[in-house]
Amino acid sequence: MLVHNIDPIIFQYGPFQIRWYSLLFVGSILLAFEIAKYIVKKEKVKLNLDDLILPMLLGIIIGARLFHCLFYEPEYYLKHPLEILYIWKGGLASHGGILGAIIVLYWFTKKHHIDFWWAFARGAFVGLLVDSAIRIGNFINSEILGLATTSAFGVVFQKVDNTPRHPVQLYEAFSYFILFIIIAILYKKLSSKTFTQIAAPLIIGVGFLIRFILEYFKTPQTQFHNILPLSMGQLLSLPFILFAIWLFFYLKKRYS
Repeated sequence: MLVHNIDPIIFQYGPFQIRWYSLLFVGSILLAFEIAKYIVKKEKVKLNLDDLILPMLLGIIIGARLFHCLFYEPEYYLKHPLEILYIWKGGLASHGGILGAIIVLYWFTKKHHIDFWWAFARGAFVGLLVDSAIRIGNFINSEILGLATTSAFGVVFQKVDNTPRHPVQLYEAFSYFILFIIIAILYKKLSSKTFTQIAAPLIIGVGFLIRFILEYFKTPQTQFHNILPLSMGQLLSLPFILFAIWLFFYLKKRYS
């Protein structure tokens, strides 16, 4: 069994901290933008993506924070609304971050008169790197823990307890990275039009199906598991999966 005792703080001077999670979060977004710039240049689209970086960061953080507060801990944050602003205390929901990114991307494409679905396919593609990096950050933080296991994959999160658990964060990170590799191969082999048709539905559908399945290996994050047969993560994933199915047929008709 692997014993996890990694310090989530890389550097600290007084109240100032540099954490692995923050480095992975911001670093993966910057890397995603560099890949997106390569795509824009390759496809000869006149667009300055530097103008999108800050709005995208804000959209992801605001969306992720609001979803966490409203769906995972609504009772607490409705009683302490000012603490919604305390993002340094942790609490970000990936579903909200993705929705925030989509909203910002829609605004940006309309502002610059770019086909939203063209941008959405490529944004979802590079966004898989961000999803993967964030889950590695969750692993380092010893959060979003897996259920106890006796398998060889078990990890003891020493800062939590001495119970071997599924490293479900790494399962998710690895799955998203493999999906990124598959989509990268498709991008290389397919025409721009065909990639626009299938990439986003494939990424959203498969990505959230992975999330839905891996929720069965996670410890409950809300009290909903005592009331409903599905976790909050699964409930929030279902609309995205249904959206992916609708999007597949919509884009097939739109670009046929």
